[in-house]
Amino acid sequence: MPTSQPSRSQLGDLERAVMEQLWSAADGAALTVREVHAALSESRDIAYTTVMTVMDRLARKDLVVQAKDGRAYRYRARESRAALTAGLMRDTLDDFAEHDRSTALVAFVEEASADDVAALRRALADLDALDGS
Repeated sequence: MPTSQPSRSQLGDLERAVMEQLWSAADGAALTVREVHAALSESRDIAYTTVMTVMDRLARKDLVVQAKDGRAYRYRARESRAALTAGLMRDTLDDFAEHDRSTALVAFVEEASADDVAALRRALADLDALDGS
């Protein structure tokens, strides 16, 4: 079975909050711990060192890219929110035998909202169009 990166569901609340800050950075810009801390401090009481520890942990989990910039580090998400979520979905399906995967997909679609079903139909149509090209 192929190894996979940690999924979004395996992230703690603070890790998700940090990832949300990185994903929302303009043009995918890399952010410093100070910038992420400042943004998170607007809605919660959190220590700078806590944010630094979480960002380092995310780098060790290979969910963020850490690059030295002078005396500080800059961080950016390794992949988009959509790509990480898709990985979660693939990881979940990988836990099922082929027949059970089909059953799980059907159950998911049965529970999906009309908007989600429409988005799935568009995505499948786009994939069919690519295959026909």
